[in-house]
Amino acid sequence: MTSLTSSYQTLARDELADLTAPDWAFRSALHLLAQPVDAAISSLLEELGHKAAADRAWMFEYDAELLRFRNTHEWCRPGVASFVEDLQGAPVTMIAWLQQFLAAGRAVMIDRVEALPRAARVLQVEMLRQGDKSVLSVPVFHDGCLRACIGLDAVRAQHRWPGAEVKGLFQCADLIASARYGRNDAAQPGAGKPDFEPLIYLRKRGGAQGVKASLIVGLRAARNYTEVWLADGSSVLDLRPLALWLALVPQASFLRIHRTALVNLLHVQDVERPSGDRWQVKLRALDRAWPVSRPHRQELRSRLGI
Repeated sequence: MTSLTSSYQTLARDELADLTAPDWAFRSALHLLAQPVDAAISSLLEELGHKAAADRAWMFEYDAELLRFRNTHEWCRPGVASFVEDLQGAPVTMIAWLQQFLAAGRAVMIDRVEALPRAARVLQVEMLRQGDKSVLSVPVFHDGCLRACIGLDAVRAQHRWPGAEVKGLFQCADLIASARYGRNDAAQPGAGKPDFEPLIYLRKRGGAQGVKASLIVGLRAARNYTEVWLADGSSVLDLRPLALWLALVPQASFLRIHRTALVNLLHVQDVERPSGDRWQVKLRALDRAWPVSRPHRQELRSRLGI
């Protein structure tokens, strides 16, 4: 169901099925057929910005591991500041609160940026820096993978976009995905892996620590925080809940084994069954085995090929 709070709302495609979208998909197709993809996206964002009564319209793309993102396209009304150059290769942990919804295929409409929950504090600071009062973000998927996000900002006054317009933006996202990633993925921006392994930034008291995803052994809930265990046997208390980490770590190598734990499958040393109804995994560099709850056992077996 639609998630609604006093400051934001998340929406899935099927929740908008009965609404009649504006002709934005048709307009998108005209731009994408008539121009090179980058130019078409830029001109489309300008048209959408005007039609949706927005002050900015923008797009950002992820790297192959969903660990970093970069602004690629932006349109602004006259007199509205541009920030397209600011977020280039930014860590996805910066948008961790938003990322959990985008990764689940949900659009996020923020009615009041200043009233966002505490978990969104890092994102809120950046939005306030950009003067945003309301923001709409829609994920862009291709072949089942999250590749980018398109969105709208309201700067001069708070704004609430109707569900029909959210549906229209979803349709635009589909066409952009097909044009940008469907023709020749190997040649498209963000499709190849970077020459270096991106860092994930742990948010700890007194600062932040960048670590390679491959060096994270596992993550366990610690009340409202997360204990992050590293390959050298040390741990760092990250000041974000485990639920946010589900959208931050590479899905190809990380798996949830318990409602309170995620593990990096590259570091699973043993799967033990000391009793018929009790499973646990032994992780490299860690002394204690971690329990595996029943709902996650089949996927663990499948992912490990056992």
